[in-house]
Amino acid sequence: MTQASLASRTLDAATRPLPAVAALLACALLTPLGLAATAPAHKLAPIYVHMNGANMFLENVVAVRPGQDVVFVDQDTGAHTIVGYNPLTGQSSPRFEGAVTGTPGPGHKVSTYAIAFSHPGLKFYYCSVHAELMKEPGGRTVPKKRPTVHGFGDPMAGLIIVTTDPHLLADNPPTTHEKILPGYFGG
Repeated sequence: MTQASLASRTLDAATRPLPAVAALLACALLTPLGLAATAPAHKLAPIYVHMNGANMFLENVVAVRPGQDVVFVDQDTGAHTIVGYNPLTGQSSPRFEGAVTGTPGPGHKVSTYAIAFSHPGLKFYYCSVHAELMKEPGGRTVPKKRPTVHGFGDPMAGLIIVTTDPHLLADNPPTTHEKILPGYFGG
């Protein structure tokens, strides 16, 4: 076989689509970018993050799948905000900004705010009523407790990890599966 005929056969084989490759290519072209591996087949149960009179997010670090709702539940008589921010720039997120009004107590309608994220990543947030963003040495921006706020010494802040890692998803506190926590109301 001559070098020219070998090159011609190799080129023919390389340009002829295999059925499996063609099917994968069709799926990739017809699926919106990033959704093929992350879109759940059914609606996932939400993950709950609770707040009460201690001015803290009880579950301050949670992991969720892309597209899964995170529901912030205000079991406090006071109002709170949920503001996403970038720790590298200090910029707040216009898409990740919510507010919850206070809840008078058990038996009353509980104020909630829900959000879902479509792409894996880290989503930092804080309550702007009870914390403020401050630049640290080295340039990173972090929430700090407002001096006039009562409650625990930590700032009212948290992190949502959007992931498909089953180990991280399994590490959520058990309370993230309950909308209302009995005996957790406070003001």
